[in-house]
Amino acid sequence: MKTSIQPIKIIILLLLLLPLSITAQKRNSKKNNSTSLQFDEAQFKALKFRNIGPFRGGRSVASSGVVSDLMTYYMGSTGGGVWKTLDGGISWKNISDKFFKTGTVGAIAVSESDPNVIFVGMGEHAIRGVMTSSGDGVYKSTDAGKTWKHVGLDNTMHISDVIIHPQNPDIVYVAAQGAQYGDTKERGIYKTEDGGENWKKVLFVSENTGASSLSMDFTNPRILYASMWEHQRYPWIMKSGGKESGIYKSTDSGNNWKKLETGLPDTFGKSGISVSRANPNRVWAVIEAEGEKGGVYRSDNAGKKWKQINKNRINIARSWYYMEIFADPQNENVVYVLNAPVMKSIDGGTTFKPLPTPHGDNHHLWINPNNNQVMINSNDGGANISFNGGKSWSTQQNQPTAQFYRVITDNLMPYNVYGGQQDNSAIAIASRTNDNGIDWKDWYSVAGCESAYLAFDPNHPDVIYGGCYQGIIEQWVKKYNGGKSIKEYPELGLGIAPKDSKYRYNWNAPIISSPHDRNTIYHAGNVVFKTQDGGMNWEVVSPDLTRNEKSKHGPGGGPFTNEAAGGENYNTITYLVESPHEQGVLWAGTDDGLIHITKDGGLNWKKVSPKNIKDGIINTIEVSPHDAATAYIVVMRYKSNDLKPYIYKSSDYGTNWKLITNGINDPHTFVRVIREDPKIKGLLYAGTETGLYISNNDGENWQKFQLNLPIVPINDLIIQDNDLVVATAGRSFWILDDLSAIQQSKGKFSTKTIEIFTPKNTYRIFGNSSEKPGNSIGQNPKQGVTFDYYLNQKSDSLSLILKVFDLQENLIRTITNKKQKDFKSWPGGPSKPAVLPSKKGLNRFTWDFRRETLPSIDKVFVFGGHQGSRVAPGDYKLRLILEKDSVETIVTILPNPKIKATASDFNQQQTFLQDIETQVKDIHNAVNAMRSAKAQLKSYQLLLKENKEANTLLEKAEIIIDSIDSWEQKLIQPKQKTFQDVINFNNQLNAQFMHLKNYVDAADPRLTSGAKLRLADLKQQWQVFSSEKNTIVNEEMKAFNDLYNSLNLPALIMEN
Repeated sequence: MKTSIQPIKIIILLLLLLPLSITAQKRNSKKNNSTSLQFDEAQFKALKFRNIGPFRGGRSVASSGVVSDLMTYYMGSTGGGVWKTLDGGISWKNISDKFFKTGTVGAIAVSESDPNVIFVGMGEHAIRGVMTSSGDGVYKSTDAGKTWKHVGLDNTMHISDVIIHPQNPDIVYVAAQGAQYGDTKERGIYKTEDGGENWKKVLFVSENTGASSLSMDFTNPRILYASMWEHQRYPWIMKSGGKESGIYKSTDSGNNWKKLETGLPDTFGKSGISVSRANPNRVWAVIEAEGEKGGVYRSDNAGKKWKQINKNRINIARSWYYMEIFADPQNENVVYVLNAPVMKSIDGGTTFKPLPTPHGDNHHLWINPNNNQVMINSNDGGANISFNGGKSWSTQQNQPTAQFYRVITDNLMPYNVYGGQQDNSAIAIASRTNDNGIDWKDWYSVAGCESAYLAFDPNHPDVIYGGCYQGIIEQWVKKYNGGKSIKEYPELGLGIAPKDSKYRYNWNAPIISSPHDRNTIYHAGNVVFKTQDGGMNWEVVSPDLTRNEKSKHGPGGGPFTNEAAGGENYNTITYLVESPHEQGVLWAGTDDGLIHITKDGGLNWKKVSPKNIKDGIINTIEVSPHDAATAYIVVMRYKSNDLKPYIYKSSDYGTNWKLITNGINDPHTFVRVIREDPKIKGLLYAGTETGLYISNNDGENWQKFQLNLPIVPINDLIIQDNDLVVATAGRSFWILDDLSAIQQSKGKFSTKTIEIFTPKNTYRIFGNSSEKPGNSIGQNPKQGVTFDYYLNQKSDSLSLILKVFDLQENLIRTITNKKQKDFKSWPGGPSKPAVLPSKKGLNRFTWDFRRETLPSIDKVFVFGGHQGSRVAPGDYKLRLILEKDSVETIVTILPNPKIKATASDFNQQQTFLQDIETQVKDIHNAVNAMRSAKAQLKSYQLLLKENKEANTLLEKAEIIIDSIDSWEQKLIQPKQKTFQDVINFNNQLNAQFMHLKNYVDAADPRLTSGAKLRLADLKQQWQVFSSEKNTIVNEEMKAFNDLYNSLNLPALIMEN
């Protein structure tokens, strides 16, 4: 009995405790919900990232045209989403932002029967050991890319081809290559017959074998050919090929498949397949195989028998990365093999010649089936279009899709941003300019190559150290735009297995300069190197800091094709940092999950890896700017087929670690980088595979903080001049200007109706910005003092006023949240008045340094604008008034450090400008007053024309009108209607003053003697014309008034 009663007691006890448990869960749930919203992104929508470029295309493996429209094309970039051009490649626009959840595109197909229908397969198929991102399935558009819908196949990871039935856009085939670092059942060929609502796997070989290529016989769409690829990547080797690789054919719309074997190698690796539209019996394949068996194969009987046509190694080099072949749709003897470079045959594949393209590494070619001269090519520099069969191509220098590994900045003003672009060069680019944007002239190549880490003295970035694969490192000197290789042991690493090299280097081997001695440069392989003489001599200051697993130091590829460019080098150091607090305290992280620290400049090292850490890439070590003992690390395990986020924190130099990833839970969102805010302890920023996260409680909780930043892998972050600079893997560099509101609010706003945040000090740097920058131009920040304020309610219906004062309470500018209802616009007139935003939440506004807009004269064109002049460097008070509540802050404008000027120079400039503005105001007010008088006189002429007693009065009125006209013509030029008229008609006195204002209102405040002479002359002229006005007013108008009064005319006159 006891044994039977005991369970009942337990059950009753559990039932009694259950409500308490549920209550606790609800309480915890509420607690979790409250913490999850402690940094509510919606409150910060006013903050905007800006893309600075460069507009130099990054990698693309997918593209397509529209058969019926020779000017419309689509490009899929790796990391950067889908782009569309409507003008044949002159300009490109992203069309996937706000719809896609991942950024890397593997394939694009546009329906031939309905070009509004587009299918996009995610996850690039040219799977590199570095800088490769997976995808989240398939997206579909039914309105030519205006909107998109996710339609499944979430776990396919990497998609190589998408084919739409030529007559029925609901029938679609997807070639799923599958995960690159693990076994998966999600490989193979998929088919939908209902536009993506449901998918069926119609060809599956094994968990190790995916589809690398798919081709349809468009003359008989029941016939399909598929290349299946047995492959697996590990961090140290790329295995490409095996018994399961093969070419398959279906003749019944994918329901059944047959492996084609006659004439093909028994065992092979990656292959590409293409059937000719010109002759569907002719099928092409490019095949990776052992020795002489690899090459271009051809079947002339629809795949029954094959023959090797060409064994030129240039067609099959680096097979895992290329192996794409495309038949000309109109000429059965023309075929293209994409590699480095594109190879073209016009004799049935017997011989091939290079076809130059804008970039060397080529991955896709779409040829218009109705015109084989029209094509779009995707390569590692973007996409380019040809209308003459590849003789010439559109530019790639209008695609902001660069992939950067790391980012570093200098301390110049404005600062420059540096990084190495995959498949291109390392560059330095301006963070802002004095021009309308950031274009080609504002960036240049520096030390290193595509995979570069860069290091230099941030105060004097004239000598730059940059890296490249296989441990290449060079010193680059700006003054002669040249460099010198300074590798520690200059052996040629290409083609050599790591076990046969003296040192092992990561593809992205760390290079840093000591923050305590900028002449000290560190470089890392499997050991740490140090130089203090510019690389002339190096010393090794560490033992091997990796696991040094000898079995993983062999060839980087097999069984048919070796890969020894450096991407598969393993047991290498991936991150190195010296503490900003303590000289000689260095942290090193490796690609096999180890962390070491030295506190004596490298004499002794201690392993401090987290105890529960698995193998993985230590991609970031962030030493806290607030505490020498605190560090944060990021571990990437995607090379172990693990896409979970890993961030650890230590507060005791690595003795103990804590995992801090709560809240980072989106699929595919492993973390790449973490940074701590240099002003606010515990305010953290994390860059992940799918965007940006933020934490204001030292990593206890994270929230997505994407704002307008596109969904793109974020490789690195740095905070410079209180801006957050972002290095992306597919969308170039982005900057979030001024983190002050984030820092000061920490995500929490007061309960007051209005709150203002003190912005960073603003440099008096000019330059224009646009909300929508032009094609190929990076965006500048707005000119002026940008500041943020919080409103706890929508305030459009309330009165919000900004008043700008100097510290003596002299009012400089007033701006409101109300649009000026009586504002009139005309060419050469004043610009539309600025309007304060007044949305609920955070608002951002830029005071453009300027005083009040000058008064205008109706319909009078003025060359140079009516805007007020800019104030001098100094402190100013911003006061915001919301109905009865007001807040204020002091802002500081700093002089441009590149301009050598004194406070006296600025004072003289300001006095001069205000003097000019006084004269302009006097002139324009005088003209407006005289025009008003003239209008009254004309009304009298109209009203009194029938009154004979008023004849003399009206004669006087006509004389005064003539006098006013004569006087006005000396001051303004009413004939000017456009800027070209400035050339045709005399520019009168007001234009001369305005011209002088713009001439003097320059970044350099020093007044020229010519400007001083000119102002004196103009003022003297105005004195003469002012005297003329006084004569008209005091004599002619007075005489008119006296006569009017003597005539005893009625005050009100009724028109007949």
